[in-house]
Amino acid sequence: MSLPIAPLLFISHGAPTFALEPGVLGQELNNIGKSLTNIKVILIVSPHWQTDVMEVMTTQMPETIHDFYGFPKPLYELKYPALGSPSIALHTIDVLRKAGLQVQENNTRGLDHGAWTPLMHLLPEANLPVFQVSLPHSFDPQSSYHLGQAIASLRSEGVLIICSGSMTHNLSDLRLGAQGDLPYVKGFSDWVKEAIVDNKLDQLLNYRQLAPNAVRAHPTEEHFLPLFIALGARLANDQIEIIDGGISYGILAMDALLWSNKNL
Repeated sequence: MSLPIAPLLFISHGAPTFALEPGVLGQELNNIGKSLTNIKVILIVSPHWQTDVMEVMTTQMPETIHDFYGFPKPLYELKYPALGSPSIALHTIDVLRKAGLQVQENNTRGLDHGAWTPLMHLLPEANLPVFQVSLPHSFDPQSSYHLGQAIASLRSEGVLIICSGSMTHNLSDLRLGAQGDLPYVKGFSDWVKEAIVDNKLDQLLNYRQLAPNAVRAHPTEEHFLPLFIALGARLANDQIEIIDGGISYGILAMDALLWSNKNL
């Protein structure tokens, strides 16, 4: 008997402080986590692990990486003690290679904060194995979408795919955000969510030319590319739920997207 098709998530992971300050999105993720069933393992892609060649983490017991500086001490004391999943990670390497992607194994990599910060809220008991797939430096929206297509079939094998990034990510606007939410943040995120609901894939792939304030919302693309991986990993009959997580520090739209497949 086959497993039900696992959900698919895009999560805006915000600042590292999200681990201790759940806000609106943290509780929403916790509610989703409580509803998860028949999940074997979590595959997560984060912009905080970028490589020249795509890598897949086969670490048995991944460490919690505190890859940030200048934050309160309690953040550095947090651990997310999930096990890895070497066997399914190796299977994922085979899947990616069959899709024509260049990929290699990494058996020492730990979980970066783009991975463990949202997982602290989604699955605080760390009771499911987790492994990461890196984001190559050379990727753009189209190649990210292709990666999502390549791993989509894993959802039928009980693999929950999480694409962790940010709906907006311009840290140079941080001081301006102290004056309140900057208007372009909502304008950009609303455009993106509407295009996703209306399935305007061509517009999304060309968001840099078409979306309002796209370059300001993402001076560099690495935090937005996980969204295109999620778009590629969608399956027929997926139903989408948009989760409005508010805006953090006036500049970080904390939106999340959940695709659930009802064709069980």
